[in-house]
Amino acid sequence: MAIRFANRMEGIKASEIRELLKLTTRPEIISFAGGLPAPELFPVEEMKKVTLKVLEEGGQQALQYSTTEGFTPLREKIAARMAKLGIQAKADDILITNGSQQGLDFSGKIFLNPGDVVICESPSYLGAINAFKAYECEFVEVPTDDHGMIMEELEKILETTPQARMIYVIPDFQNPTGRTWPVDRRKRLVELAVKFDLPIVEDNPYGELRFEGEIPPSIKSFDIDGRVIFLGTYSKTFCPGLRIGWVCASEEILTKYILVKQGADLQSSTISQRELNEFLELYNLDEHVEKIKDTYRKRRDLMLQTMKEAFPPEFKYTYPEGGLFTWVTMPGHLNARDLMVKALEKNVAFVPGGSFFPNGGHENTCRINYSNMPEDKIVEGIKRLGEVFAEALQK
Repeated sequence: MAIRFANRMEGIKASEIRELLKLTTRPEIISFAGGLPAPELFPVEEMKKVTLKVLEEGGQQALQYSTTEGFTPLREKIAARMAKLGIQAKADDILITNGSQQGLDFSGKIFLNPGDVVICESPSYLGAINAFKAYECEFVEVPTDDHGMIMEELEKILETTPQARMIYVIPDFQNPTGRTWPVDRRKRLVELAVKFDLPIVEDNPYGELRFEGEIPPSIKSFDIDGRVIFLGTYSKTFCPGLRIGWVCASEEILTKYILVKQGADLQSSTISQRELNEFLELYNLDEHVEKIKDTYRKRRDLMLQTMKEAFPPEFKYTYPEGGLFTWVTMPGHLNARDLMVKALEKNVAFVPGGSFFPNGGHENTCRINYSNMPEDKIVEGIKRLGEVFAEALQK
């Protein structure tokens, strides 16, 4: 057949993470590859009761179409909870999406024309890169340090990039590096966005998963004229299978997201929204999040301690204060894709870092997840990686 596809399809490739996950379904693999929550922490028994209650008390409504914006009681709860991040919001500021990934896709559809430029951290979230690429954009990466995007570099780039149309950032426990921005950089980002009249997409899947210290105010909390779009999700603090995320934005911008969602899927799952809302009515989400944090904190500590003992000193890694990932930088002559093949031979997996740089390079990096594996497998897997890395240095 000679079927013709749209030009945009040439820029869309299979996610390296998703392809890796296919390999890691083998039971013998110790996987540090995906950004998966710990399944043993899912509230299965509670959700059985919640689902039954939703169906018994309002089954016809739960199985029917509902509004594009989402279930109002749930939107009210989301708006109230965002006060933890310093955001004063109301239900009308919230649109329910199918995970925050849908919010990323909508952001590209709303703001990007072919040839437009997305300003992002270097590295940045692979899922966002792929979502935006579908709209035939270009990327300009802003250099980062241990505290996130460097504002002086961002200002220089904005002064010389008139095609810039959007700034995309993950300021809390960034995927893939685990880094968190300090408050002064958050404020400065908003100031620069105002100066250059650009929207900011603040992606915040992990903000509540802080293991130590206080939750910093979100970038959205410094928004003075409604240009910051906040993307949130219950995938990391509750259950990713429900696919409940949200967009919080000013009325002018949120209206565009609502219109786009009507064309994409009309609405997010009615029953999933009602189930989540019912859980929030019956149970204490803060207690559930604390349980997640306790587990992930222990796994992070164990992983980093084992890395210190097992990895060659030439391999450097970040110390995340929360979230799901640490980021490893190898000596420059090594290629993480090659080492991934060697690691899989030892039945352990990670994600090579090159794909997190939209303009390529940096193949001497990798992302390692600590949330999904139990403690004994963390120790065993990191020791195996240490052997792979040590052997690579000897060649």
